[in-house]
Amino acid sequence: MQNFKTIKEYSEATGIPLARHEHFVVRSFQENMPTVVHRMPAFRHAFYAIALRINGDGKALSSHYSEFPEGAVVFFNSPFQILSWDIAPNWEGYYILMTRDFISQHHVFKDFLSAFPFLKIDKAIPFEVDETETRELLSIFHKISEEYEGNRSDKFEFISTYTLLLLHHIKRYFNKETSAEKASQIIKTADLKLVSRYQELIEMHFQENNDWDYSKNLHSPSFYAEELNIHPNYLNSLVKNNLGITALQYIHRHLIHLAKSYLTQTGLSIKEIAYNLQFDSPNNFNNFFKKHTQNTPGQYRKSARV
Repeated sequence: MQNFKTIKEYSEATGIPLARHEHFVVRSFQENMPTVVHRMPAFRHAFYAIALRINGDGKALSSHYSEFPEGAVVFFNSPFQILSWDIAPNWEGYYILMTRDFISQHHVFKDFLSAFPFLKIDKAIPFEVDETETRELLSIFHKISEEYEGNRSDKFEFISTYTLLLLHHIKRYFNKETSAEKASQIIKTADLKLVSRYQELIEMHFQENNDWDYSKNLHSPSFYAEELNIHPNYLNSLVKNNLGITALQYIHRHLIHLAKSYLTQTGLSIKEIAYNLQFDSPNNFNNFFKKHTQNTPGQYRKSARV
């Protein structure tokens, strides 16, 4: 399955015109129709998308949601979701794509996922919108497009503000279509899935014989937050609420578990174990291990074999 990390990669693979900016694009579906790949097999991308389809045949699917309304529809996608589409070349409407970098660069998106928790869910629900709502949303998309095509130095300040307004409209639809109890359960499930992804990433990156990239700090929650496209503080809050320890404590606990396994079950030297666990020196590994177990690695290995 293809996974597009940049808007440029996504554009090239789907046959749409390349964006003018690396981290944000707004475009009408009509612009895409002459060149877009009309049947796109399952893929993932690493950014957020918000769309308004006014007219057009076919459907765009997100995760396991298999229904797609026929009228005017608002739909959105978040990182990690499995997407596909099968559309006719007659779509009308607008969409925007924005990266995590775009979100982090604009203060209006502070506490982004806390303010708009529906963006965490795997099941992105398409919402039918009536004629009045369609006009309101079209007006916002037009304003975003006008700023995007212009050359004013402050245009992205306006674009971020209009995008914030767009997100509040989608939040209103989500709350209208979903009961408070159901929404709470959906969001709780989404939180658990993010924590599970965090745990899986740690497991994967510390597999034996992994090819290390020492420019990446695998001991830092910030590295995994970036992989998950969320803020480190938000990741820490999720882990603490669901596991009862901080994100950093979880990494440390995993490192100690692996270190003890290596010490008791293998003949690897302390130096080899240190580098397997991506410590930059055996001395730092010794200090870390002693801090958490009150024994040096050598002492632990000796006592475990008695």
